Amino acid sequence: MSPMTSATLRAAAPESAEDRLLADVSAHATNLPPSGIVELMNYGRTREGLIPLWVGEGDLPTPAFICEAAAGALHRGETFYTWQRGVPELRAAIARYMTRQYGVAETPERYFVCGSGMQAINIAFALTLSPGDEIIIPTPAWPNAAAAALTRGAKPVSVPFAYGPDGFSLDFQRIADAITPRTRAIFINTPANPTGFVASREALQTLLDLARARGIWIVADEIYGRFYYGPEGRAPSFHDIMAPDDRILFVQTFSKNWAMTGWRIGWIEAPPVLGPVIENLVQFFTSGVAPFMQRGAIAALDDGEPFVAEQIARARAGCDMVADPLIATGKVDLVKPHGAFYLFLSIPGQEDVRRLALRLVDEANIGLAPGTAFGPGGERFLRLCYARGEGQLREATARFVSWLERNV
Repeated sequence: MSPMTSATLRAAAPESAEDRLLADVSAHATNLPPSGIVELMNYGRTREGLIPLWVGEGDLPTPAFICEAAAGALHRGETFYTWQRGVPELRAAIARYMTRQYGVAETPERYFVCGSGMQAINIAFALTLSPGDEIIIPTPAWPNAAAAALTRGAKPVSVPFAYGPDGFSLDFQRIADAITPRTRAIFINTPANPTGFVASREALQTLLDLARARGIWIVADEIYGRFYYGPEGRAPSFHDIMAPDDRILFVQTFSKNWAMTGWRIGWIEAPPVLGPVIENLVQFFTSGVAPFMQRGAIAALDDGEPFVAEQIARARAGCDMVADPLIATGKVDLVKPHGAFYLFLSIPGQEDVRRLALRLVDEANIGLAPGTAFGPGGERFLRLCYARGEGQLREATARFVSWLERNV
């Protein structure tokens, strides 16, 4: 007897009202893949004493001076509709910050405030992608970028990183081979979540040369640019090599540097000629970011350098604190990252990483994200976020090492 097809099953069983409602929802929404990270969080978040290292945020709350700036604006009545591009004072503060960090000209016209780095990605994709277009994403990668492309009816094309004794690296031949007449953009995150990969200046130049030759956009996610463990103080950036007319859109957020994940505020950097289009997109997506939140963001940029330095030092120490004992067990495949604040590790012989992550919740009371959540190339790996305090990291590491000794 042949197996019943889904069409046969639908004909055999009457649809419920719920089924009919779902059938009328856009396929762009219903076909989005579920988050493998959220699955683990939902599975383990209520466990007593569990140490959560599965999401990309630290454990420090937003500094008081940022909160006070926002609260002061709130109490002054800054609760009305505001500039779609962002209040002029914040755009000027972003320009000053970018000038300090990257030596770029102080031009506020290049910066547009939006509701999170995620919305910046959605705006960048709205600018570059139409239904049926393709965007290349080196993977493993943060899954939200691919999902954002899918919501626009575009096709994310995964191109796995190369992996070797020195960790992950871009495979430029694979990227070039993946470009088709439908390719409109390359999305590149460096320093990278989840791998900790950092593109060198030479690698960025190669990628830019390829994009120029093929006439495609680069969407550059450099949100971890300050979390870099080389001697230069920040990671290499497209700002170091680009020309004014290059097709590059930068997406940024206040979440990581200034511990503002819950605020949902970021910015997009683009050629000023795109200003009216971006302003329209902000208007139609959210009608702007709350002005009192923007006042907090100004304080973060102008007065937050000591806190950012503390965050970076904490992450650097956290990396050593967790990575060195794990490597010493001889039971993990782990290359210490050059940037961001994640370890991306595998355990030889443990191929089902989703099941492995569930076991670590049950048997070690630690929460890690399965590499399958990050696309092709992540199948053997687990992601561990070490942007946390010493006490939690030492305890989590001890639990993990003990589990490895018992089970591997």
